[in-house]
Amino acid sequence: MYSAGAMALLVSAGAAGPVRAAADTTPGGSSVEEVIVTGTRTIGVKAIDSAAPIQVVGAGALTKVGQPDLVQALSQNLPSFNAQQYGADTAALTLQAALRGISPNDTLVLVNGKRRHTTANLSVDAGTPFSGSATTDLSFIPVDAIDHIEVLQDGAAAQYGSDAIAGVVNIILKNADHGGNITATAGQYYEGDGNTGAWSINKGFNLGPKGFVNVTLEERYHDFSRQGGADYRLSNPNGTPRATGVDPLNAAGLIGAAGAPNVNNIYGDTNSNIYNGLFNAGYDLGDALQLYSFGSYGNRVASAFENYRVANKVLGCTGTPGTPGVLAGDTCTTGTLVEPFPHGFSPREEFKEYDYSITGGAKGAWEGFNWDLSTTFGEDHDEVYTINSANPGLYQILQSISPTAIDPQRNFYDGSYQTTQWTNNLDITRNFEVGLASPLNVAFGAEQRRDTFRLTAGEPPSYVDAGVQSFIGYFPSNQESQSRDSEAGYIDFAVDPLKGLHVDLAGRVEHYSDFGTTEVGKFTFRYDFNPMIAVRGTVSSGFRAPTLAEEFYSGTNVAPSFAFGQLPANSAAAITAGFHSLRPEQSDNYSIGFVAHPMDRLQITADFYDIELRDRILNTGSIVGYDAGFTGGPAGNPHAVSVNVLNALAQDGDMLDLSQLTYAGIQVFTNGASTRTQGIEATANYSSDFDEYGHVDWSVGFNYNDTTITKIFALPAVDANVGYGQTSILTANSISALTQAAPKEKAILAAYWTLGNWSVNLRETIYGETSELVSFNGTGTGAGATDVRIGVTGITDLDIAYKITKQLKIDIGANNLFDQRPTNIPTILGGGSVLRPADGNNVFREPAQWSPFGINGGYYYGRVTFSF
Repeated sequence: MYSAGAMALLVSAGAAGPVRAAADTTPGGSSVEEVIVTGTRTIGVKAIDSAAPIQVVGAGALTKVGQPDLVQALSQNLPSFNAQQYGADTAALTLQAALRGISPNDTLVLVNGKRRHTTANLSVDAGTPFSGSATTDLSFIPVDAIDHIEVLQDGAAAQYGSDAIAGVVNIILKNADHGGNITATAGQYYEGDGNTGAWSINKGFNLGPKGFVNVTLEERYHDFSRQGGADYRLSNPNGTPRATGVDPLNAAGLIGAAGAPNVNNIYGDTNSNIYNGLFNAGYDLGDALQLYSFGSYGNRVASAFENYRVANKVLGCTGTPGTPGVLAGDTCTTGTLVEPFPHGFSPREEFKEYDYSITGGAKGAWEGFNWDLSTTFGEDHDEVYTINSANPGLYQILQSISPTAIDPQRNFYDGSYQTTQWTNNLDITRNFEVGLASPLNVAFGAEQRRDTFRLTAGEPPSYVDAGVQSFIGYFPSNQESQSRDSEAGYIDFAVDPLKGLHVDLAGRVEHYSDFGTTEVGKFTFRYDFNPMIAVRGTVSSGFRAPTLAEEFYSGTNVAPSFAFGQLPANSAAAITAGFHSLRPEQSDNYSIGFVAHPMDRLQITADFYDIELRDRILNTGSIVGYDAGFTGGPAGNPHAVSVNVLNALAQDGDMLDLSQLTYAGIQVFTNGASTRTQGIEATANYSSDFDEYGHVDWSVGFNYNDTTITKIFALPAVDANVGYGQTSILTANSISALTQAAPKEKAILAAYWTLGNWSVNLRETIYGETSELVSFNGTGTGAGATDVRIGVTGITDLDIAYKITKQLKIDIGANNLFDQRPTNIPTILGGGSVLRPADGNNVFREPAQWSPFGINGGYYYGRVTFSF
């Protein structure tokens, strides 16, 4: 349909246009014969010939996983790609993923070579390697819309700008102008929960003889799962009622509670329903001029269980406006006791989210120059609700002036957050004959970007009188409306000065309206000694601008017995606590590796890397201001670990009732440390043919990744308490989350066998040991301090497919075939003779939440695909 000249233009300037840049890969792994458009601005480079380490994952490999989710598909195909499997609070509703053990924020996501906007949902819970992440939400990109994905595992800030410290994920969309497929899948966990269903349809249409539009629609549904045992506040580890230390109202209420004694449902998957639509289109106007556009719209409603609330958490007394009821503990000194939740209640956090993006552009040629001009706008908007809950303080006030029992408000609007990103790009390339082994490819261009972040307050009942249970609504003082502008220019030279030697030199200057100008560069080389062996390497500098959410988000993280306020990093409250405004992260990246073809149909790659990351933006973890068990505070406030922390909480507007809490304090995003990440990425691919016994594609991928802290910045002196052991800006828990909670080793061994209408995909993923330091107060030190470890674990995935007809195919399979489970948090004495989980949470036998392979065990599924 397109001329050869037009085809070349569409893959130029470092961005994929409306034409297919690569053929489909083998379903069992990645392809080395793909023509790539990521990490190079030279036309026609194959992955096998790339000077930078690039893995290509095709549409076939993406569909050979159980749950229809792009994050899971990439995690099961790329050894250095680790997906978040569980999140707390709103983090449960937007799971993230990371390359090479660094924050998800340090991986840039592109769609058809254009920067994709980020989620508005910032992960703020400490004690996880994903804390602080608010990158692109891959859930809004239908798997069925993807032709292939190119993953550049190398620092690329000089080529693409902020966020590309660890690498780049470039999603190339399908562009067929005819045909398509319909897919339906269903499955559940071995335990019978987590029911999953999805359907999708992909169809290509021609726009006359010179254009196309490719459309994908999908719906995905996933139900709750549950892990863990009884709640320690009411029960013994074996589920029998606790004999001591339990309020009689709560003990009586447990008998009739749903699921008793396993009443606490916080550990498990969310319930979610998501609808996505995506299109990719292009039109050839002739004379080497093309128009292109692509865009997506998604809508999600999701909810996640929070901690179970006991019966006496919400009580009231009858009364009248002139003689209000007065509550004292569990009894009324005036009026009659009202117990609206005799069996307790299980709050949930709910998201109502929409996400969209639209890109339009044109490509052409003029006087030997290839040019690409585009604009992209994206938005993510999240409304947050707490449902099936109550506001105890507000209810007590309202009940105290009513002579009859009233029903408390159950559902609350907590507020919303929104991000937008508008990006404009101009990319130009040209080849110049300079008398060397290849023409000199010169690429240069400019980018202009505007980012916004808005946080709005909830309805007053969500935050007044210490707020609604499980998730306090956003106060008016939390409201923010912030924006940032940036302008960048880059230049890139690529040439083969000698036969077999390729070099690439790139530089970029970028100016931000909120923190100034930064300059970065990159030098890449590859030398092919012969067709069998080549070496390659990179030296680059990089940066990551703090997200506006990291700079300005504030909120309160609560549990039944503790609460921590998240202070905005760039706020007066953070200054009161001794912190400064955020600076951008800076990095130096080094890599050296080789590509080998020792025999026919066998390719081996290995790349060693070293990423030195300075001024890394981290969540401090729990800086305690109040501890009910601490008595070394000042006169009149003996439980104050740091009066300054409590003052900062008050300045931020947090209205906490400390009498109802065991611990309270703050968390702040700050440039808290410098780190060094070293590792190796290795792959091997081999194809074998056994004649009448079929064909097998073998692949092996291995990643070793070790992060060490080279510098920790000082905890502000005004927050420190030596006697309490609060002396570091990073708690022991947050340090272990940063350096130990992601597996240092991950290996993927896969075999894809085909024979006639049959195919079998067998994959073994081996995760190295992970660990975290936990304790009752969340710091990893003090009472309950325990080093919890998940040992080396192998996860087996199996997919068996059969083509009933040329068009109709069925798959059955299982992820985590042998039902492997992570370690449970140990049960220890928590004062007196009371047994409780060592991490200060409430559920016995709760799974280790940082498990790289999830907490739910085995999952089985079936899938039907009809192609037309």
